Amino acid sequence: MKALVISGGGSKGAFAGGVAQFLIQEEGKKYDLFVGTSTGSLLISHLALGKLDKIKEIYSNVNQHSIFNSCPFLIKKKHGIDEITINHWNVLRNLISGKKTFGESENLRKLIRDSVTEEEFETLKKGASDVVVTVANLSLNQVEYKSINDCTYDEYCDWIWISSNYTPFMSLVRKNGCEYADGGLGSIVPIEEAIRRGATEVDVIVLHTEVNYMNRMPSRNPFELITTMMSFILDRIENQNIRIGKLVANQNNAIINLYYTPTILTTNSLIFDKAKMTLWWKRGYLYAKNKNEETNPIQPNELE
Repeated sequence: MKALVISGGGSKGAFAGGVAQFLIQEEGKKYDLFVGTSTGSLLISHLALGKLDKIKEIYSNVNQHSIFNSCPFLIKKKHGIDEITINHWNVLRNLISGKKTFGESENLRKLIRDSVTEEEFETLKKGASDVVVTVANLSLNQVEYKSINDCTYDEYCDWIWISSNYTPFMSLVRKNGCEYADGGLGSIVPIEEAIRRGATEVDVIVLHTEVNYMNRMPSRNPFELITTMMSFILDRIENQNIRIGKLVANQNNAIINLYYTPTILTTNSLIFDKAKMTLWWKRGYLYAKNKNEETNPIQPNELE
């Protein structure tokens, strides 16, 4: 049984899309199980349907407005570098209106429903592959995995949205009497779940470099401090997920193929830049090609 696992990573999901495109289109891989967290959960429905051009188009055209109806930060370019600052008005408006987060991502919810139609949902549900979304149940203090086979269309779209909500910057959702948030808060690389569901060969796309090359700059404001702290926590969770995944794979004689990002794509995955994401998709495709076809290395001009 073959599985494809895609980690969380916000805008870096474009790179994962490129890797998956190569594996499915060029390598001809057929997966029985797709498991995704956060941005991975946004990708897997279309990958399971084989609609690679459609999801590529979405990731190549998304921007901040596509995600946020109330964005908690402003992006300014300083010396060619993206610098984020607090959008005081939006944050204050959210707090006054009784919201529990700095920003709201209702636009992402609408994008998900527009991109995954009811007909596509039914096709997926009748298909041979299982599609599983990772969410964090904050009320019960546990990670939950939602299979498309156990969901209605509305529930499935909501679980994808919830899995992608990077709190406290995006929406906190109350569903079935519990508060839910980004699945990456507990399982950012759900290898263990894929093997638990019977996978014997797992391709894993990790939206992080294998070795830490980054020395973070000092935080310039409270918003940057919170994002730095969250990144630190998620990095630790990611490392733990991979270690446990390898251990479980060894115990179950499963094979794991890991695809890391070869370079640091961005230091803030909440910034959705169409030009960069289009390039990252291409880089993901070429990286997977180079990894699987070592006799045909990538030439530097291919990445331009």
